[in-house]
Amino acid sequence: MATQMTAAPGRITFQQVAIALQTASLFFQAATAGLLLSSSHGELLHGVGARVMYGASMLYVLAAVLAWRPGGGSPRPILYASGFLVLASVQVVLGIARVPSVHVPLGVLMFGLSVLDLGRVLSTRLPERSGRRA
Repeated sequence: MATQMTAAPGRITFQQVAIALQTASLFFQAATAGLLLSSSHGELLHGVGARVMYGASMLYVLAAVLAWRPGGGSPRPILYASGFLVLASVQVVLGIARVPSVHVPLGVLMFGLSVLDLGRVLSTRLPERSGRRA
């Protein structure tokens, strides 16, 4: 019989840190994409940010697997994390090929999905409130 383990209320988990890092790196990518238009340093920053974002996506897959395996929870977060990694791979290919007509909207979609997933991860870890008021 598998028992499901959850994080203690108020504790930050590896999965929360990984998805927060992914979301922050996607936001950084949006900011540096704007710099591409106005600065010569924009391309360098966007390239470095792409590597960080890709690494953060891989870290999120690892965190999802580690959160699932010992606790016996749902494997659904692994599907979400793997989906992000696939989208990140497509983004890298589109960026190298310089196809901004698909690269930019896909980046916006990825940021939105990452924010939603961050909200999901944070909301499932919050302690439950009692029905009584003080």
